[in-house]
Amino acid sequence: MQRRNLLSHSRWTVFLVILLMGALMAACQPADTADPTAPAAPAAAQPAAPAAQPAADTSDKEAPMLAALVASGQLPPLEERIPANPMVVEPTESLGQYGGTWRSGLRGGADNAWLTRTIAYEYLVRWDPTWSEIIPNIAESFEANADATEFTFKLREGMKWSDGEPYTADDIVFWYEDVLVDPGYSATHPVGSWLQSGGEPVRVEKVDDYTVKFIFAAPNGLFIQRLATPDGAGPVGLPKHYCSQFHANYHDDLDALIAENGATDWVNLFELKCGGVPGTPYDSAWYNADRPVLWAWDITVPYGGNSTQVVAERNPYYFKVDTEGRQLPYIDRFVAEIGEDVQVLVLRALNGEIDFQDRHIATLDNKAVFADNMAAGEYGFFDTIPSSMNNVAIAFNLTHKDPMKREIYQNKDFRIALSHAINRQEIIDVVFVGQGEPYQLAPRPTSPFYNERLAKQYTEYDPDLANEILDGLFPEKNAAGFRLGPDGNPILVDIQVTNVNTTQVDTMELVKGYWEDVGIQTNVNSMDRSLFYTRKDGNEHDVAIWGGDGGLDVVLEPRWYFPYSGESLYGQAWVTYYTNPSGQGALTAPEEPPAATKAQMDLYDQIKASGDPAQQAELMAQLLEIAADEFYAIGIALPAPGYGIVRNNFHNVPSPHPGAWLYPNPGPTNPEQYWISQ
Repeated sequence: MQRRNLLSHSRWTVFLVILLMGALMAACQPADTADPTAPAAPAAAQPAAPAAQPAADTSDKEAPMLAALVASGQLPPLEERIPANPMVVEPTESLGQYGGTWRSGLRGGADNAWLTRTIAYEYLVRWDPTWSEIIPNIAESFEANADATEFTFKLREGMKWSDGEPYTADDIVFWYEDVLVDPGYSATHPVGSWLQSGGEPVRVEKVDDYTVKFIFAAPNGLFIQRLATPDGAGPVGLPKHYCSQFHANYHDDLDALIAENGATDWVNLFELKCGGVPGTPYDSAWYNADRPVLWAWDITVPYGGNSTQVVAERNPYYFKVDTEGRQLPYIDRFVAEIGEDVQVLVLRALNGEIDFQDRHIATLDNKAVFADNMAAGEYGFFDTIPSSMNNVAIAFNLTHKDPMKREIYQNKDFRIALSHAINRQEIIDVVFVGQGEPYQLAPRPTSPFYNERLAKQYTEYDPDLANEILDGLFPEKNAAGFRLGPDGNPILVDIQVTNVNTTQVDTMELVKGYWEDVGIQTNVNSMDRSLFYTRKDGNEHDVAIWGGDGGLDVVLEPRWYFPYSGESLYGQAWVTYYTNPSGQGALTAPEEPPAATKAQMDLYDQIKASGDPAQQAELMAQLLEIAADEFYAIGIALPAPGYGIVRNNFHNVPSPHPGAWLYPNPGPTNPEQYWISQ
């Protein structure tokens, strides 16, 4: 059977243009410029950015633009804008200069995760830059009782929202009473599993204006860790003075606002103004510039409509200072251009028009071109340590709405056969420029949870074995050589993959060829991320493709090891059973999973209920053994270390730093202390 080309003609043309640009630029550079065909040099051998210079004047305690507003009477003095005990951030390299614009890039209209990672990592607690400790953030301090059922947070007295209104315990109580457990709102927005224990949702109590207590019915041993991830955005993201105007508990008549905003009811109105799930296409924080925030930069030009960029300006009420007591952030503005084509972002980076970024552009096949163009583009590399354990995760929908497809996909031998049909080394050589090794969806080798059986089973390229297994399952074929299903029609596997990740698209084009070689007709359907989520959440996909999260953050991100969250793409109905058994408000109805899967859910509940790390580790090891038995989804390759682009005049970026969604890099590295030489 004839395989489709690895790359579409249009993408291949763009890629050739980039390579030619790199060659032309290299021709204008000294003779010792790197050979683009050679393996990428280690970070230490690559051109380094100039050492950061100390700030010119540390006597200024705020940005000049804010000092001018204070002088004109348009802004209160600094001591009235920051809390009595601001958070002190130690710069990575040096104290910084005020000013400048951080130029970045977004892909399409649903690339909110990059915004979450860069300007919105502000929760009650946070990871330290090394991902080794949880430290206070919005909370001045926190403590837990011995059995992990009560957690008390002391807020920073005098802290304010970006519009100057006080931030107090009332804002957290508003999130709890009027959103999390409000019957009108929670009917369609069930309480997340991380906020439940003992079968009950958390209780939140106001102790005083600056103290709140989270109380669980049973131990919640992972609660503090969860608060340091993007999950932590919920409790601290809703200013009561602003969001209450869209809530039925505070207004009897919202009809005019509902009509004005094109909403269907008050719940939808609240979603548009203050609702959403951080890091997903449904996060209103990026579409409503009027919503006050606690971030270093406040959105002034939002996503949506005909926007060609997202713009955020410095927040004059930001609660952090450097070690000299100078208010952060150093940088004035964050501007992210919105482009429909990733290659446009690559070209902008090559031209020196992106100051700092890894998302989308830092692919292995781009690295040689970036290396050749360093001098002309006036940038260098920084390194990231990936937590991802796979470049491409292939998730057959084991709870498919179509009973016949469900029967086929749930057959473990079918998945084993298709795994053996994949030539992983060829994919690694062609798509990932020789970087990586064949790997299933398993913790990384450096993780204490590494499980060799889970990592390496069924990774051998053996099309004869694949055919032998499939002959035993579906021996009949049509004239084109495609296997026939129980209904007598060809088995057609439709793969949905986001068009933003071209390496995943390219990988699946190769996989299509391998699978068709063993008689499984395959279609690769590349689509926008928002459509991908809509179909996935509605349980309307055959096969969904994503990255292998959870390689290092194994306990906190077990999505590929059992049906844990909506990101467990292989079992949406099982996820609903686990996280929302009533099915109330769920897009996918709950379905009872097999006994082995239910056993994993019980093990994870025991992990959450334990405050003992050793016991948590023992239970997680048992859960992973069952994951190896069940083989829910298929992996391709273990990712190589990552990198990103940073301009030579852009300072205080630590290298290397971790790369993960639960350590939403670069957020924990304190972007507020990045600075630009003026």
